[in-house]
Amino acid sequence: MEYRQLGKSGFKVPELCFGCGTFGGQDNEFFKAWGASDVAEARKIVDICMEAGLNFFDTSDIYSYGSSEEVLGKAIDHIKREDVLISTKATFRFGKGPNDVGSSRYHLTQALEGSLKRLGTDYIDVYHLHAFDATTPVEETLNTLDNFIRQGKVRYIAASNFSGWHLMKSLSVSERYGWARYIGHQVYYSLVGRDYEWELMPLAAEQGVGALVWSPLGWGRLTGKIRRGHPLPETSRLNSKLAVDAGPQVPEEYLYKVVDALVEVASETGKTVPQVALNWVLRRPTISTVIIGARNEEQLKQNLAAVGWQLTPEQIAKLDAASAVPLAYPYWHQAFFSERNPFPVPQK
Repeated sequence: MEYRQLGKSGFKVPELCFGCGTFGGQDNEFFKAWGASDVAEARKIVDICMEAGLNFFDTSDIYSYGSSEEVLGKAIDHIKREDVLISTKATFRFGKGPNDVGSSRYHLTQALEGSLKRLGTDYIDVYHLHAFDATTPVEETLNTLDNFIRQGKVRYIAASNFSGWHLMKSLSVSERYGWARYIGHQVYYSLVGRDYEWELMPLAAEQGVGALVWSPLGWGRLTGKIRRGHPLPETSRLNSKLAVDAGPQVPEEYLYKVVDALVEVASETGKTVPQVALNWVLRRPTISTVIIGARNEEQLKQNLAAVGWQLTPEQIAKLDAASAVPLAYPYWHQAFFSERNPFPVPQK
């Protein structure tokens, strides 16, 4: 397992991170569609990860309304705390009150204390804002996060699902006041979802913000089990309309075009379709870690085998061509001036 620096910091994380959205979930249709690992199953998954050198686990307060954090906390209680890296998130609604949502000082303080209690720990290694809160002053949010670090309750802070201007404004406020800055940005990025490359990747490269990639298999579409003319597998989250509607939308013919290219490259490499899809993401600029999930031990071992080898430039080019989409404005216009305004990866 390779370890990479998380953005412009001295903090190193494994190139794969385990996403704990599959922990808990029994009483929630949305998260049950991901998986519903109990403590016993979660502990087995954690042990397999640790043996493979993956010691980074990502969760959130809203995953199964706190159940994911509780299960993760119990699943790692047999491991020395300093040997495990924990990432969790706040900002989304966690309660019915008017202050039980957002990135205000009130809600973030409440959210952090709740996460620490559920996880059974004194500190969080990477604390994310799960979304941007446009109703709270950025100064209030970042001052609160900076205080968490000074109190020793958080080691590093990161954003998630921010737009370019959200992230750049936050970084400039941190610089202005000498506060802790976001060293990471948790983003959706996959072979069937390449919007990250247009603005957020150039920003991350210039500002030193490492990407933590969620759903690198395109919301369950690049598992290798979804093929042209075949029914969805019974265990796919895509069988849940709630899960499908809440995730990225992918045109069917475009998906099959990308899958066809993945199958071809998988045949050339002797790897599986998801292993090739994950390896493609790992080879891109600004990527610090890729968050993988698994419903069971077999899936986990398959995903862990996505590291330790590399696609050839020709294979990457083949996948790039199959997954290319027309750029939105102003990116298609900027692509004409690549001589002086280059993208971190070529755009067509």
